Amino acid sequence: MAISHNYGRGMNKVVIIINAEINDRGQLFAVSPVTQKMVEALKQSITDDSDSIIEVISAATLWSNLPKPSIDDALITYCPLTIQLPEYFNFSARQTYIACKNIGERRLWVEQKLGFKTSVGDSWLGHLWLPIVVTSNRTIYGEIIGEGEIPNSYEQPVELPIRHYKPLYSLAEGLLSSLDAPPAVYLLQFSLYGGEIVFDRLWPFPAAPALITLRTQQPDLFACHWHCLTGRSISNLVSPVKMSIRS
Repeated sequence: MAISHNYGRGMNKVVIIINAEINDRGQLFAVSPVTQKMVEALKQSITDDSDSIIEVISAATLWSNLPKPSIDDALITYCPLTIQLPEYFNFSARQTYIACKNIGERRLWVEQKLGFKTSVGDSWLGHLWLPIVVTSNRTIYGEIIGEGEIPNSYEQPVELPIRHYKPLYSLAEGLLSSLDAPPAVYLLQFSLYGGEIVFDRLWPFPAAPALITLRTQQPDLFACHWHCLTGRSISNLVSPVKMSIRS
């Protein structure tokens, strides 16, 4: 994938930012298969709904001295699929990404303010993900995603004992409220340990576990993310037969 910076005036552009290496010609390489699948899923959602030009760049570009895009930022929709962004990179969800990147601070806040146990370092790493679709006027909780038996494999839905849902949604609401989270799809990563919810981290985009929704629900989480970012309604996409959600 080459990085092009010849943009015309008046163009609507979507810039997807990922973790990847770039060579001295500004070309992407060493893109992981999982990241590639995430990119293709998001690109498909965008092209199904828009005629915007789509460009995929590496987060490394933002740190480098390569030429930056010469286009009016008002015409760009940024869709980072990584939290590894420089703090000075300015886009609409900047503060949310910074907060989610600071995992230790977020865990401490959850312990002190919400009273939940949290992962410690690499202990109790979350193996469950709660999808949270934040639109401009409501929040939709998706079916829980679980880790599969092989790496980078996931399953959905995963059913929890009914007593866990209320505190889990309370945790999600508290986190999102504290971040003043803008419309987007979020994944709340957690585990169950000793019958208690243990918070791990919050992803401000449809991370790898969201790929399972390409097969299990309509709309998938990448389509939901694109609609949230562009201020579109989710309700007109939801099929009660194919997608079970909790509001």
